[in-house]
Amino acid sequence: MSNSTTADAAKSSISMDAPWGWLAAGFRDMFRAPHLSIGYGVLVIGGGAGIVYLLWRTGFASLIPVAFGCFAIFGPLLAVGLYEMSRRIEAGESPRLFPVQFAGPRSPMQLAYIGFFLMFAALVWARMAMLLYALFTNGNYMPLDQFLSFAISTGPGLAMISIGTIIGGGIAFAIYLLTVVSVPMLMNERTDFFTAIGVGLKAANQNFGAMLLWAWLIAVITAAGVATFFVGLAIAFPLLGHASWHAYRDIRGAS
Repeated sequence: MSNSTTADAAKSSISMDAPWGWLAAGFRDMFRAPHLSIGYGVLVIGGGAGIVYLLWRTGFASLIPVAFGCFAIFGPLLAVGLYEMSRRIEAGESPRLFPVQFAGPRSPMQLAYIGFFLMFAALVWARMAMLLYALFTNGNYMPLDQFLSFAISTGPGLAMISIGTIIGGGIAFAIYLLTVVSVPMLMNERTDFFTAIGVGLKAANQNFGAMLLWAWLIAVITAAGVATFFVGLAIAFPLLGHASWHAYRDIRGAS
């Protein structure tokens, strides 16, 4: 009985070094087919940059931080093509980007439910951000230059950014816990999204240090990509997408 219990406990344990291994595996997958992986990143980031440009051109530049928050929320779902590429590489097949086939033991409808959930979370974050903006600016619209000056050089602006960052970070971390395993799992297995979410939450509960480190690495790499005016993000996004597949596989193996 004791030996069995110990074995079960060992199977549910993830090393604190595991996230670095996921990144290394993500690098290997990305460079197995760099034209596909980086091309996928350019496509996704190009779409995001187009949305940011549209907000700026239509006078809604103050919503650009909200757009970044929504990108963080939808990131796991946007990476489904990268999960598929890593799955094919792991299976010894040639990596292909399109079509992303939901064949065999997969759950496309359950994945769609995750998408609806993420859409709801993005709407909640957008409404909260708009409420914060209205509260701290007294509902006055500001063009981009005035908004930036207000946000970084005034007390109310700094308070708005601080509170918004805390709320947005909390929402993003909650979404991370709910999707870090569930989205790639639903890509690869026939199950329901409650079970998939439960596996991710169990992994976080049993290996909180490793999962927190992985969340930190995602945040740092994403921030570095954004700091390079989206250029680096076109590489960071596929890297994290491939690495997330290996995180899922490691966590499922550990479970």
